[in-house]
Amino acid sequence: MMRLFVGLALPQSLKDRLAPLMAGLPGARWVPPENLHLTLRFIGEVDEREAALLDEALVTIERSPFELQVSGCGIFAQRRGPEAVWIGVASTPPLVDLQAAVERAAVRAGLAPEEKRFRPHITLAHLKDVPQPRLQAFVAGHNLFKDTVPIEEFALFSSKLGSGDPIYVEEAVYPLVAA
Repeated sequence: MMRLFVGLALPQSLKDRLAPLMAGLPGARWVPPENLHLTLRFIGEVDEREAALLDEALVTIERSPFELQVSGCGIFAQRRGPEAVWIGVASTPPLVDLQAAVERAAVRAGLAPEEKRFRPHITLAHLKDVPQPRLQAFVAGHNLFKDTVPIEEFALFSSKLGSGDPIYVEEAVYPLVAA
């Protein structure tokens, strides 16, 4: 069994700009900069046959390269409190179209449709018992973050969980080629 997701690997230039933001928040478990990405579709646990069918469906996606517009900072919260802090990504037509194509490919490969609405973001940290004033100050201090980076491919990643941070491996890369 493999734990998979489809996403965008971020250019090193963006990771380099985000890395200095990832400090100064007690109770935050920061995502290692090498793991920063944008998830287009979480797949979960699948066997090798299902992974192969997904790959066959993803390879048929033909889209042009585009620019990823990154801006803002916020939190995801549940009833029990804040769970994650993120950097926002604009829902531009090329990004939304690519995500929809990935979703259709996943369903064609036999996966159940995704029930959650696509909310593009880059998770910076997972939170536990973060002091609310510090969290509010962090979000306010980074809310003006802005960058635009080129996206020329998307990938199928495996995620290996262990006692430390997950290890993400690009299992397949799908280039975006100008029509």
